[in-house]
Amino acid sequence: MGQRSTDALVVAIDGPSGSGKSTVARGVAEGLCLRYLDTGAMYRAVTWLVLHRGVDPGDSAAVLSLAAGAELDISTDPRRQRVVIGGTEVTDEIRSAAVTAAVSAVSAIGDVRAEMVRRQRALIGGGGIVVEGRDIGTTVTPGADVKVFLTADERVRAQRRGAEIAGRPADAGTVAATGDALRRRDAADSSRAASPLTKAPDATVIDATQLDAQAVIARVVQLAEAVTAHGEAS
Repeated sequence: MGQRSTDALVVAIDGPSGSGKSTVARGVAEGLCLRYLDTGAMYRAVTWLVLHRGVDPGDSAAVLSLAAGAELDISTDPRRQRVVIGGTEVTDEIRSAAVTAAVSAVSAIGDVRAEMVRRQRALIGGGGIVVEGRDIGTTVTPGADVKVFLTADERVRAQRRGAEIAGRPADAGTVAATGDALRRRDAADSSRAASPLTKAPDATVIDATQLDAQAVIARVVQLAEAVTAHGEAS
């Protein structure tokens, strides 16, 4: 096959919390000069709006009403994420502990997921993008050119996420608490009826337990370059 342009390339990166998806996805997008979409940020933005409006995250009808009517703008620049919902920039606010605690309930609502998937597909458009989340290769864009399922040992994920939250190496107590939170999030995301967290059958599994972000980025870039050069991943 002849060489393909990256203009229409779609790279899907899925995986559990703390696996390093965001860092890897942004790095791949920068390396290949592609756009970047963090689908989790969209669910977090809706969750922020739900909490801001004083709506019960478990009230499916009320949450859907907010999600369907929300004016949501998310950047696709890998160098600078910007999230605006209802005219308010919430780029930092969507990472709060309150949003993190409620986002699984909001994202488990089937109709909310359908609305977000519709918007995600519109943003993906003709391609030229790296998309990260939990159901990208299975639901959002099952025809993606490259599918990666990124994972890591639970303790390593807890250490990395704890350090990310604290801004420094996490102590034992922080790691334990973060590990508990990750287990709850993983269980909720894997067991939901609508688009659960699961590996696409044709995804390449990358275990990042013993790899740093740059090594994982290089592996994903290699997969993408194989597609553009030969038309199939290797």
